[in-house]
Amino acid sequence: MSDLSALARDIDTCCRLHGEFTLRSGQVSHEYFDKYLFESDPALLARVADEMVGLVPEGTELLGGLELGGIPIVTALSARTRLPALFVRKKAKEYGTCKLAEGPDVAGRRVTLVEDVITTGGAVRDATRALRDLGATVEVVVCAIDRSPEGTNPLADVELEVRPVLTKAQLDAVTGA
Repeated sequence: MSDLSALARDIDTCCRLHGEFTLRSGQVSHEYFDKYLFESDPALLARVADEMVGLVPEGTELLGGLELGGIPIVTALSARTRLPALFVRKKAKEYGTCKLAEGPDVAGRRVTLVEDVITTGGAVRDATRALRDLGATVEVVVCAIDRSPEGTNPLADVELEVRPVLTKAQLDAVTGA
């Protein structure tokens, strides 16, 4: 079994829940990948971050982790790549610095987004638009799990390339789902 297949098996075993779940998109699913279960496991989080290193495009200046699930992953990935991390909020704070993205200034910088799970890409789409409005160049998102339908890019409308560590098909393959 390859390292990636073993990672898919271990994440699937740890994180796939069955029941009825409403997703951020409003869609209802009979299964849910509770990403916080792997993000809170230091060994699994490290393995995901290790796999992400090779997905970060050349020329990336900043790694932007999306609140909340992308924050632990971007922190681990930043430590491995030595690229500075941004912590991207769902909306700018209304107090203090009033920032959308905590960390270095994004204007004129190439930012690669980091997310945990993508299904329709709503949170990533919102962050991409907001960071671009601040002057960042955003062209790629790396994610732990891409749950979107196979062969589709849910973020094509914002011209964002999705680079997943694992896809839903890979997770399904390890369980025969």
